Amino acid sequence: MSSEIVQENNQANSEHETYYVPDSSRLPILTAIGLGVTLFGASHWLVGSSVWGFTGPQIFLAGCLFFAAVLASWWNTVIKENMAGLPSDQLKRSYVWGMGWFIFSEVMFFFIFFFVLAYVRIYSLDWLAEDPLWEGFSAEWPLMQTPDQAVNGDGAKFKGPDAIIDPWHLPLLNTILLLASSFTVHIAHNAIKAGKRGLFNAWLGATIVLGIAFLFFQVEEYIEAYQDLGLTLESGIYGTTFFMLTGFHGAHVTMGTIMLLIQLLRSVFGNHFKKDDHFGFEAASWYWHFVDVVWVCLFIFVYIL
Repeated sequence: MSSEIVQENNQANSEHETYYVPDSSRLPILTAIGLGVTLFGASHWLVGSSVWGFTGPQIFLAGCLFFAAVLASWWNTVIKENMAGLPSDQLKRSYVWGMGWFIFSEVMFFFIFFFVLAYVRIYSLDWLAEDPLWEGFSAEWPLMQTPDQAVNGDGAKFKGPDAIIDPWHLPLLNTILLLASSFTVHIAHNAIKAGKRGLFNAWLGATIVLGIAFLFFQVEEYIEAYQDLGLTLESGIYGTTFFMLTGFHGAHVTMGTIMLLIQLLRSVFGNHFKKDDHFGFEAASWYWHFVDVVWVCLFIFVYIL
């Protein structure tokens, strides 16, 4: 009886693949070092200090270049392994879960910034308006007059903007561009699943063009904000939250556009991706849809409400 049980267990074990254990690699620690140097440089950039004769922007740029080089090497290794058919089904599932958790972390990243915006508008402004220290300050949003400006007048350190951004101008245009890019990347996804590489390349290229157009008009919006509207990073909490949310989103659009561009180059020059094996593009498209959803929330809560 016991021999039969052992035989059944051996048969059950043979139906499962061996648990995947990654090979030893220096790439994770090098990635951490590159990211650490980047953040170290960014912090010194903000405070205007230098380290051993190197300024904050120089350290930041060096960290970014090192970080990008390590990631390029890492992704190149993964792509070669996949093209050789080395990854098991278990490893491929780990890629899916990894991308899912990464996007979830990005959701939480933006959630805290939206929470800050809501906290300021719902609670902080009313508290400041009721505080006798800031007599003359009225709670309103967008905040055209900071508490410091209400008390000290022209001598205030932080001044509100001269005007607010019209949501039905450049922000609306950018909303249309990003929503359109969601459709084009979806069509590209359907095309590669159908094995139509030409259509895939065309629609993916259109998505990238829309992403670049979005970034161009966001730069135009920033120029208009600084030069014409007086809306800067020093425009109190209104300016801070505006540039924090839209700036980080712009950085994510830039990263998403680069991700999609890499997928296009892989398809055009490397003939990568098959109908049933295109997770590199699929992961980038998930990220792009996430970026689009965040912008819709920005358009509603930052520009309109």
